[in-house]
Amino acid sequence: MTQWVTTEWTRISRGGRGAALRSSVPQGFRLPSPRRGGVHEVKITERNDFEPVETVGAEPPEREPGLTRSGLRLVRADKGVRVELLLARHGAPSRPRRPPAVWLGPGEWLRWQVNYRMSGPLNEGGYRQDTLNIAVGSADPELFFGEPTRHIDERGLLR
Repeated sequence: MTQWVTTEWTRISRGGRGAALRSSVPQGFRLPSPRRGGVHEVKITERNDFEPVETVGAEPPEREPGLTRSGLRLVRADKGVRVELLLARHGAPSRPRRPPAVWLGPGEWLRWQVNYRMSGPLNEGGYRQDTLNIAVGSADPELFFGEPTRHIDERGLLR
């Protein structure tokens, strides 16, 4: 099961009540039923008062073998799944070197986190954090509340 948790905010929520709400956003959510395949997306935005909006969809279409629209490359093999996050969204801080791919075996899961300061005419003053939770094999609905087998933290200082 794949779960993307996306949190978006502006400078308004860098302090005070907005920051407190944003800081209380969980890194993982309860998996919906059925839990076979598909992508569980959770969007949390400042304009929605940091209330989660959840959707479940099919696996994103591949642009090339193993590469999804979100820049996630999954390579399935007998021993498990190789997970690689290739595309960081545009924004700062820059990430000239990305962490290497991670092999996950049955029963293992990964949490990969990246944050950004958005720039450009449509994203002036905007911030975003993406958390990818991905498990190999069947998953307990509350799996992503626990500690991951592997954790990659690419979050940087956002000014």
